[in-house]
Amino acid sequence: MELTIRKILQGEERAFVELGNKCWKTAYRGIISEEYIAYRAEEQFEQRVEKFTEILKNPHYEMFFAEYDSEIIGCLFYGKSTDPEKPEAGEIAAIYLIEEFWDRGFGREMLNFALGELKRMSFEEVIIWVLEENRRARRFYERNRFAPDGGKKEIEYGKPLTCLRYGKEIK
Repeated sequence: MELTIRKILQGEERAFVELGNKCWKTAYRGIISEEYIAYRAEEQFEQRVEKFTEILKNPHYEMFFAEYDSEIIGCLFYGKSTDPEKPEAGEIAAIYLIEEFWDRGFGREMLNFALGELKRMSFEEVIIWVLEENRRARRFYERNRFAPDGGKKEIEYGKPLTCLRYGKEIK
C-alpha cells in the first residue's frame, strides 16, 4: 500500500479541522496545554471550519489529505507566504500526521509533495513556522534541509509561545 495525497473537496472542511484537532493532541503534548487544545477543538471548531471554507476558495492556497489504505492519516496546507518579510516565498502552513503513522516516511512524502507543488507554483523559497519548543518537528525539518533563518514571532496558545521561521530554497 502507498500514500495517496489528494485535494480536499468543498464540504470536507469539518474533516480537515477534526483531523487537525486530533493531531494537535499528540504533536503539541507537553507544549500546549490540554485545556487550550480542548478549547480550540470545541469552542473554536465552527470558526475554524468557516476559516478553512474560505481558504479552499482562495487560489493562492492548497489543502490536501494524506490517505493510507483508504484512511485519512494526515493533512497538508500550503501556498503563498503570509509573512510580510518573505512575500515572494511559498509557505507550508500545516503538515500534520496521526501519531500512529509517525516515523514511517509519510511525513517526508507529504513534505516532498508540498515542495514539488510549491516549485510548480514558481516559488524559489519556502518557509514554515515551527514552535521553538517543538523539538521533534524542528529535527524533522532540519533533516529535510530546512534551517532557521532568524525570523521569530510570538503567538498565544493559552500561553505565550515563540515560533521560529525555517526556510529552504527550492530552485
